[in-house]
Amino acid sequence: MFTDIRNQLITELAEIAKAGTTKTESEITSAQGSHVTIEGKPFLNFCANNYLGLSNNPGIIAAVKISLDEHGYGLSSVRFICGTQDLHLKLEAKLTEFLHQEETILFPSCFDANGGIFEVLMKDQDAIISDELNHASIIDGIRLSKAQRFRYKNRDMADLEKQLIDSQSARRRLIVTDGVFSMDGYLAPLPAICDLAEKYNAMVMVDDSHAVGFMGATGAGTPEHFGVQDRIEIISGTLGKALGGASGGYISARKEIVDILRQKARPYLFSNSVPPAVVSGSLKALDLVKSGENLRETLRTNAKLFRHLMESEGFTLLPGEHPIVPVMFGSESDAVEYAKGLHSEGIHAVAFSYPVVPLGKARIRIQISAEHTEQDIMKCVAAFIKVRSCK
Repeated sequence: MFTDIRNQLITELAEIAKAGTTKTESEITSAQGSHVTIEGKPFLNFCANNYLGLSNNPGIIAAVKISLDEHGYGLSSVRFICGTQDLHLKLEAKLTEFLHQEETILFPSCFDANGGIFEVLMKDQDAIISDELNHASIIDGIRLSKAQRFRYKNRDMADLEKQLIDSQSARRRLIVTDGVFSMDGYLAPLPAICDLAEKYNAMVMVDDSHAVGFMGATGAGTPEHFGVQDRIEIISGTLGKALGGASGGYISARKEIVDILRQKARPYLFSNSVPPAVVSGSLKALDLVKSGENLRETLRTNAKLFRHLMESEGFTLLPGEHPIVPVMFGSESDAVEYAKGLHSEGIHAVAFSYPVVPLGKARIRIQISAEHTEQDIMKCVAAFIKVRSCK
């Protein structure tokens, strides 16, 4: 019986390969950082979400080691049975204060957080209005809900207003958007979204995974960056990017929303608690973010430098202020060949092509870290120039 299934799967894999969308995994044999070792060779890493350079921070590692001695390795339980430690409560309280919300609930990942909220909060008489370029976890979470589904064009406020008008019969409405769209580095226009939400009596949810830790005056993300923290009802996010880079996610929101998630969110109720070592490391990461203006300024400086040097050399970049910097190529094959050339020059970067991004908008997504030096950035730019000269 499985012979037939195996042949079908082999055919599907061949179709993926033919489409040029096969995903390969580099075997990194070092700690995560601006410099990594891949299959025994040194590389400059320009494709990690390690925005503040905290993934291998000595202070975080020290906190994790202490936690292993004091709180153990794992809890072998979900939160409501015997899986809640004092560390979990401390981290939830700290995130609540940091994000200026009322309450926070931890999840094993942000994918789980987004996968758990919509089914609980939105019923068949409700409506969810989602940006068309929202993260896959939001899309999948919405699919689990019986709510009516509306979609608006990316960052298009006229289209969002149309969807709000078309959904006015719903009991409860939720606008959901990424704070930063990870393939483009574009920021959601949160002030305009909040204005429309207030005009049409809707709630606003922001997945701020690619902003918390380094955007805004204190690093509290895009709501702080735009000055709308008191106008956002729900923030989802991850502990796996700027906040140490390990794993774990959260919903930080109005108290009643978090209370009902604790009672009904399936990924929370049926998944083991976030490991105490990860929680302890995240607590330390938040301390570093609180005193991390120098890191945030270095990150901004590095991103500006990379953009300036690449544009001066005639490369096409998507405009923006985020450390995600897409270098654009009209041809899918050009992006792939550039990535191969960069690899040969010791630069670890990944090409994205259709269907991951729209046809004709292939790119290499460069991600800048506060850990990169000016020399690192200049070497990356020089590698782009050298690859171009060889074409």
